[in-house]
Amino acid sequence: MRHYKANKDTGKTSGNILKALKGHKNVLFIIAAALLVELFSAAQYYYAHDLLEEELDHRAESELRIKAILIRGILNVMEKTVHEHVWDINSHMNRPDSMFNVARRIIQNTPKAEGSCLVFRPGYYESKARLFEPYAFKSGNGIQTTDLCAKGDHDYTQHPAYKKMERELEPFWSDPYENVNDSVKMSLTTYSYPLKDKQNRLVAICGLDVSLEQIGDTLNARHIYPSSFDLLLTESGELISGPSDQHPKTHDIEQVIRLINDSTVKREKSQGSHSKRISFKSDYDHSKGCLYYSNMKGNPHWQLAVVCYDDEVYDDLYLMRIKILLLMLLGMGVLGYVIYRFATNERKLNQARLEQERLGSELRIAQEIQMEMLPKDIQPYADRNDLQIFGSLMPAREVGGDIYDFFLRDEKLFFCIGDVSGKGVPSAIIMAEVHSMFRMASVHETNPANIMQTLNTASCEGNEKNIFVTFFIGILDLPTGLLRYCNAGHDIPYILNQTADQRVSALPVVSNIPLGLFDDFKFKPQETVLEKDSTIFLYTDGLTEAKNVPHEQFGIARIEQVLANTTQAAPEDIVEKMNREVRQFMGEEEQSDDLTMLAIKYTPKRDEYTHEEEITLKNDIRCVDQLNDFVKSVTDKLGIDSSKAHNIKLAVEEAVVNVMEYAYPAGTTGDIGIQAMYNDRKLKFVITDSGVAFNPTKATLADTTLSVEERPVGGLGLLLVRELMDSINYERINHKNTLTLITHYK
Repeated sequence: MRHYKANKDTGKTSGNILKALKGHKNVLFIIAAALLVELFSAAQYYYAHDLLEEELDHRAESELRIKAILIRGILNVMEKTVHEHVWDINSHMNRPDSMFNVARRIIQNTPKAEGSCLVFRPGYYESKARLFEPYAFKSGNGIQTTDLCAKGDHDYTQHPAYKKMERELEPFWSDPYENVNDSVKMSLTTYSYPLKDKQNRLVAICGLDVSLEQIGDTLNARHIYPSSFDLLLTESGELISGPSDQHPKTHDIEQVIRLINDSTVKREKSQGSHSKRISFKSDYDHSKGCLYYSNMKGNPHWQLAVVCYDDEVYDDLYLMRIKILLLMLLGMGVLGYVIYRFATNERKLNQARLEQERLGSELRIAQEIQMEMLPKDIQPYADRNDLQIFGSLMPAREVGGDIYDFFLRDEKLFFCIGDVSGKGVPSAIIMAEVHSMFRMASVHETNPANIMQTLNTASCEGNEKNIFVTFFIGILDLPTGLLRYCNAGHDIPYILNQTADQRVSALPVVSNIPLGLFDDFKFKPQETVLEKDSTIFLYTDGLTEAKNVPHEQFGIARIEQVLANTTQAAPEDIVEKMNREVRQFMGEEEQSDDLTMLAIKYTPKRDEYTHEEEITLKNDIRCVDQLNDFVKSVTDKLGIDSSKAHNIKLAVEEAVVNVMEYAYPAGTTGDIGIQAMYNDRKLKFVITDSGVAFNPTKATLADTTLSVEERPVGGLGLLLVRELMDSINYERINHKNTLTLITHYK
C-alpha cells in the first residue's frame, strides 16, 4: 500500500509541475509576442522617421531655393535700375551740379531704395573740391541731396569699397553696414557700379543703398514650420538679416551662426544635394533641431540658412509611437486573458493572436514630395505610345504666379494649370504652396473635385490679403480615355479633334469659384471621354490678354484660329505655333503677364491579346485556393519561372482579397470575375465586381518577410502590388469596379 501511495503522490507532483511549466510557457509566449510586436512597431517607427527626415530635407531645400530666388529678384531690380541710369549720368557728366538731380532721379525711380551716391575720381572736376560725392537720400516724405565731402571730413578714397573698385573695376554688393540719415538709423547694403572712360580708367562710382529691412520681410514672409526661421549671412558668415524680435527662437541665432562658421562641426549633404545640414542642440532650452544652409548663386555670394526644430517635425510621430505602445500593452493584456480563459480552444486563441498582429500592423505613413515647380523634361514619357505632352511658361518681367504640372500614377495622367491673382512675391509664394499641395493631395485621390476642395480649404487659411487662384485639374485615364476634371474659375480649355465635324471646341466646364475665397464652397466634378488622337489645350489669361502696341488683346478668336490650323499637330508644335503667333501679335510691346500653355495629346494604342481565360468567384475568403489554382494554371501554361509566378500570384491574390473584404460589406454576397489575357509578351488580369465603389489602392502593406504559411491572407497593399506588376489601373465603369494588372513576363 505504501508503494502504491507513493506512486500516486509522485504522479500528482508531476502534474503540478506540467501545469506550472504550461503556465510559464504561456507567459513566455506573451513576452515573445510582445517583443515581436514591439520590434515591428519600432521598425515602422524608424521607417516613418526616415520618411519625415527625407521630407524635411526636401522642404528645407525648397525653402532655400525659393527665398534665394526672391532675394535675388530684389537685388536684380536694384542692379537694373543703376544700369538704366548710366546714360543719364553720362549725358550730364560735363555739368557737375546736375549730378545731384541725377542722384535724386535714381531714388525717385526706385521706391525701394534708400539712397544714391555718385563718387567721382579725386580732382575730376576742376570747379569742385578734390573730393566730390553728390548724395540723395529719403527724408520724411521727400528726398534730400547733399555733398558728403562738403565738410572736408569725409575721404572716400580710404574706404575699402573704393579701393576694391579701383583694383577690380567690377560692380559688387557691399557687406551690410549701419547708416544714419535724418536721425534715422538703418541697416543698408550698397550696390556699386563703375563708370569708366575710353581708356578703361575709373571715372566715378554709382552707388544705390538698399535697406535690409525689406530683404528681411521677404526672408520672414513664410516658414515651413511655425518655429522655423531663416537667416541671411555674408560670405564670411556675418548676419545680414534674421527673424523679428518677436520670434520665439531668436536666442538660437548666435549659436546657428557659430555652427556655420565653425569648420570643425560635422556637416552632411541634404537629400536635395544642394545644401549642407548640421544637427544641433540648443544651448538655451536644449531643444534639438537641424540647420540647412547654402550659398546664393551670383554676386553677392551671400549665404542662406533655414533652421527647423525636431519637436515640430516629429511630435506627431512621437505621440503616435506612445499610442501604439499603449495599444500594444493593452493588446498583450487581452491576449493573456484570452490564453488564460481559452487555453483549450486553439481556434479562438489563433484568432486572438491574428487580431493582435493586425492591430500591431495598422500604422503606415507615406508622404510624397514634389521637388520641382515645373516639369523639366521637354519630352516626358517618350517611352509611352499613348500620350504626348508639352508645356511652356514664359514669365513676364515681374515675379508671376502661373504654374502647370503633370505626372503619371496608376495609368492615369494627373495635370493642372493655375494663375494667382496679382503679382509679386506673395503670388509666387502662394502658387508654390498650391503646387505642392496639388502634388500631395493627388497622391491617393482620383476625384478632381476632392483635390480641388483640399486646395481651396488650405488656400483660405490665413488668406488675409484675399489673394485668389484660378486653377484647373484634370485626370485622364489612359486605358479608357475617360477625362475627369474640375475647374476653379480658370480659362476654359479647348479640345482638338481630328475626326469630329467641329475640330476645335471649348471643353464644357462649370466655372465654380477660384481658390482662396470661401472655404465652404463645394466644387463640382465633370467628366468626358477623349477620342483617339484628340488634344486638350490649356492656357492662362496671359495668352488671351496679351496686348500689342495699340493695346488690343490677343483674345479667344485668335486662339481658336491658331488651334483650327493645328488639330493634327504634336503638342510641342501647337504650343510653339501659339507662342510665335502671340510674339508676332505683340510686336514691340512688352509682355505684361506670365504666358503659360499646356497641350496633351491622347494617342491610345491597343494591345492585341491572343488568348483569354476567366474564372468567377464568390466573395468568400475560402475561394482564395481556387484563385491561386487558376493563376498557377495560367503561369504554368506560359512557362513563367517560379519566382515571377509567385509574385504574380501574390499581386492577384491581394487585389481579389481586398475586393472580397471591402467591395462587399459584411453580410452581402456577390461575384468577382477574374479574366486573364495574354500574348507572347504580356499577361493582363482584369478583376471586376458589382460591389460598392471601392478603390483598392487604399490597402495597407503586409509583412512580406513572413512565409506564405505564416502570412495572413491579404494585406499586401498597393505598394507591393506596384512592385510586383508593371502597371495597375482602377476605374468605376458602368457601376462596376474594374481593376487591371499588367506584367511583362518576357
